Amino acid sequence: MPLCYAVDMREKMVESYGRIEDLDRSFDIEFWQAQPPQARFDATWDLIVHYAKVKGIDVRQLRLQRSVESFQRPGR
Repeated sequence: MPLCYAVDMREKMVESYGRIEDLDRSFDIEFWQAQPPQARFDATWDLIVHYAKVKGIDVRQLRLQRSVESFQRPGR
């Protein structure tokens, strides 16, 4: 069971105790759903940057992929 829920990931720590085989993802899901969108984005970007550094990728080249699609209604 969690001891507390974080309002801001950088200010508070959240812990969950139990045997690994008994834990499910509900704690993780509750934690991340309690975070504001910007905190989720920041954490995701931190992981991307960390991965790039581990793999030797120049982090200055990282950017979000922008996919553009066009949908048109068929002519009548």
